[in-house]
Amino acid sequence: MNKTLLLPTLMASALIAPMTHASPVLLAIGTLTQSAAGPDADLSGLTAPMENGVRGDLLGGIGSGLAYAGGNTFIATPDRGPNATVYNPLVDNTSSYIDRFQTIGMGLATNPNYVAGSNQPYLLNPTLNATTLMWSATALNYGDGSLGTGSGYTLGSGVPSQNSPGVNYFTGRSDNFVGTGSTNAANARFDPEAVRVSRDGRSLFVSDEYGPYVYQFDRATGERIRTFAVPGNLAVTTLGPTTAAEDDPNNSSGRVANKGMEGLAITPDGKTLVGIVQAAALQDKNKYLRIVTFDIASGQATHEYAYQLTTGSGVSDLVAVNDHEFLVDERDGKGLGDGSAAVIKQVFKIDITGATDVMNEPVLSNLTMVGKTAVAKSALPVVDLVTLLNAAGIASTDIPAKIEGLAFGPDLVFDATDYHTLFIANDNDFLPTEAGPNQFYVVGIPFSDLPGYQEQLVPAAPTLWLIGAGLLGLGRGVRGGLRRRGGKGQA
Repeated sequence: MNKTLLLPTLMASALIAPMTHASPVLLAIGTLTQSAAGPDADLSGLTAPMENGVRGDLLGGIGSGLAYAGGNTFIATPDRGPNATVYNPLVDNTSSYIDRFQTIGMGLATNPNYVAGSNQPYLLNPTLNATTLMWSATALNYGDGSLGTGSGYTLGSGVPSQNSPGVNYFTGRSDNFVGTGSTNAANARFDPEAVRVSRDGRSLFVSDEYGPYVYQFDRATGERIRTFAVPGNLAVTTLGPTTAAEDDPNNSSGRVANKGMEGLAITPDGKTLVGIVQAAALQDKNKYLRIVTFDIASGQATHEYAYQLTTGSGVSDLVAVNDHEFLVDERDGKGLGDGSAAVIKQVFKIDITGATDVMNEPVLSNLTMVGKTAVAKSALPVVDLVTLLNAAGIASTDIPAKIEGLAFGPDLVFDATDYHTLFIANDNDFLPTEAGPNQFYVVGIPFSDLPGYQEQLVPAAPTLWLIGAGLLGLGRGVRGGLRRRGGKGQA
């Protein structure tokens, strides 16, 4: 690997010393292609077709966001739904896909047929255990379909037929908003990206690209229970139903359309959310992305920091190592689903300690960052997924283009080495034929590579306690086994 190519081009970003210990290992690969409802179907029961003719229960896009929920349970958030079928470009072909989160059991079992260099030491068989729709008890703003008038396209109302008094569902359709100006949490359009579980295990925090927003949902019911105040410098002035309508020249500041609040982490003590946009805001330059911290108790944004891309075209997720260090998924858009070969799917470690608060900085650029410090960032990636998968015999053309979700899972011991497990998921855009199935890669990161690691203790919600419990308590086998995290770094 050419180390020079991985160094930041600007000196505003400090460097964290490169890793010098045991290397990360690929422990398992799993796919999720069906549920009890059948092939390519989730458990929503929404079998009727949407405006674009696609079934409302299509199982896809799961890797947009991924969170650990204790035991063998993970939460995954598909994004705004299938929009690859051309039926109305005036809404970017988005549909009334009801936003949802999926509860998945993902226990690791040792592979009795493991042969070093030919397969993985663990087996991963993801199981979909629940699908929960996301809704608001208060009224939401939906499109009326009038955007198609005189255009040769027709479009009906964006109000879901499943709505009932006091239950108003969020959907991915891009015209589900009213007015212009600052963000409006009463708008029904919602493009979920990242998800994290609250400290008590009873609620979820979900980031959104449309607003951008950060919402909190009741984990058992799917009801939105709170909205976090995102800094105004990430909001656009002119809202629109298409990417072109919301980007330059219609807006000169705020998040880039479809590249808003992408990643979300929660600190191990459960007190702080940390969000990151996928790409530099319209007013910012030179690959500087904004990281925003939120105080969970008050719901207020507290700080903004500058993050500088290394080689990727954007960031998809971040997960907390402790209260000041995080792993960041930086990627390009190449690979399976793009018709090309994957190049950049890298996870860097960053540290916000000592970074300059840029919340009141109108523009981030070479000039404005003089005398300021961006977040410190490892010179080399902690995980280079393309390298790991290539070594496992997987061609770069078969590596998903959209590697997006990150979540730490249970620690384990393999081959006499302690590892933190990092679950990595893809967003297949609901196109399993073109972009591959819903895929999960489990990477072991040596304890020595993350010396400041602190576990986020998440109790399973009572009603979900037994989900996936069948794979708990796995014994050792082959050359390793799962183990309970103990004592070290617990909050």
